Amino acid sequence: MCQEFEIEVDKKSIPRIAFGFAGGIGNTGAVCGAVAGAVMAIGLKIERGNTMGEGLRALEVVKTYRRRFEAEMKTISCRELTGTDLSTEQGVARYMRSDIPQTVCFPAVGFAYELVKDLLNEVMDAKGS
Repeated sequence: MCQEFEIEVDKKSIPRIAFGFAGGIGNTGAVCGAVAGAVMAIGLKIERGNTMGEGLRALEVVKTYRRRFEAEMKTISCRELTGTDLSTEQGVARYMRSDIPQTVCFPAVGFAYELVKDLLNEVMDAKGS
């Protein structure tokens, strides 16, 4: 997203910041890391403003993102998406032996990327109108 929207950041920082979201925040199965990353991208692009009203409008973009992701993927939970408990050694081993990364995670990341890109473009187009 930083490249897509020309947001200047240290190119080494974003992957380092986002690493902990893997496996649903530290392999706990919580929020999908792709969703968490998209929320970070929205925060980088949409300013929260100086008033409560401006902040709430900015949060509407995040709310819209979540609704759209959940509508497509049926959940934002890593554990529910993967059907795997990554907080256990057995769950990690099962995940690593499976096709879940290719059939679930990579598509979820791709969808998350396209969705946040489209949503940010919609917001920017609406502001330009």
